[in-house]
Amino acid sequence: MESDYRILVVDDEKAICDVLKLNLTFEGYEVDVAYSAEDALKRDLSRYSLFLLDVMMGEMSGFELAAHIRASETVGNVPIIFCTAKSADDDLVKGFNTGADDYIRKPFSMKELMARVKNALKRTQLTPRIVEYQGLKLDKDSRLFSIDGEKVDLTKKEFELMKLFLTNMDRIFTREEILDNIWGKNIYVVDRTIDVNINRLRKKLGVYGKNIETKLGYGYGFFK
Repeated sequence: MESDYRILVVDDEKAICDVLKLNLTFEGYEVDVAYSAEDALKRDLSRYSLFLLDVMMGEMSGFELAAHIRASETVGNVPIIFCTAKSADDDLVKGFNTGADDYIRKPFSMKELMARVKNALKRTQLTPRIVEYQGLKLDKDSRLFSIDGEKVDLTKKEFELMKLFLTNMDRIFTREEILDNIWGKNIYVVDRTIDVNINRLRKKLGVYGKNIETKLGYGYGFFK
């Protein structure tokens, strides 16, 4: 029986691809492999539930491939796990800045990798693909947002803010929580950056802008 999840493993070392495919298949996943980022981009990426990427690969790195995936309207929300021998903190930060959901260093135990894959897939199922509130509609997979049926163009950060708020209505997020969720941990962003993005989002929401409330000394939230 075919699994509900299909994973694409991208690594320029065939032996690693073979081992990962064998173990992931044993866990019940459908698995495809690509030996370069360029090869991966020739595929129909919309088929996949998770991408497991090496970093150092030929002309196009795993970071560049991840950036391409995150920029896509169809697969921009699919989980990405980097699996690499690169261990410097700067590489770790770069990976998360690129949009990685997780980062595991080689050599690793297969048991740990399977747990990380399972957790990444589980997180994608915690909330529905489409989130709606009155005239607002947000599609996490296609990354489309509309008001009363009219498409509204949001920047990536604005879209992520809207997704955070709509999937957690009537909850206040502190600035620290917003930074961790939208910009990533260990990234320095001034408070003004958050304010600017919130204010810009409010304007695009029109009459719904008032639903984004500011709690002085605490943070922001979307209230019904």
